[in-house]
Amino acid sequence: MQNLSAEWCVERLAQLGFTIDLFHEAFDAAGDEARRCTDFDAPAMRGTTFWSRANRFIGERKAEEGWEYTTRDSILRTIHPSRSHAITAMSASGGVGDLEATVRSKNPKGPKMARIVERNGQFALMSRDEILYGRELDDIPTWCLLYKREKGRLLAELSLPIKMNGKLVDEWLERIPLDLPDLGDPGVDVALLDGPGDDSGPEVMVELLGG
Repeated sequence: MQNLSAEWCVERLAQLGFTIDLFHEAFDAAGDEARRCTDFDAPAMRGTTFWSRANRFIGERKAEEGWEYTTRDSILRTIHPSRSHAITAMSASGGVGDLEATVRSKNPKGPKMARIVERNGQFALMSRDEILYGRELDDIPTWCLLYKREKGRLLAELSLPIKMNGKLVDEWLERIPLDLPDLGDPGVDVALLDGPGDDSGPEVMVELLGG
């Protein structure tokens, strides 16, 4: 797969309503919060804090522009005002930011995330989600802000998932590598846990049905 130019990535992010600065600031703020945890906290607290604060910072910043935020099913999503797409941050493994390598979610995901990845809900009657958002919440395409700590620095990309194999999100329609300047080492293990109870439910395989 051919690497994309930095200019194209910035342009594509802008089309989706994001900037490199937004993600840089979100991860920087999340790292500051995670470093406040001590050995008296729960073992996974640093990773959970980093995940939660990164999503919270993005949600707070985009709320100023009319975006909405939901914590439904413990999946933290910031939703575009047009309901065209949403974003959630999660830890990843593999070649994050390297389009020549495979990448997948670091932690197992349950059926709640599987429904989002599938994005194939069909409902005959007007539901609560349709009243609130104009469409089913799990039908809104959700981009994943993937991050990984490697060799003292944080790697990241914004990618649109289309398939889960087992409990891992590992197939993507589009991947946008992020060049995060001077972010450095978050100083904590950011991959310990990125959502309470995220591994609940039976193992499932979900495929996006083509139209």
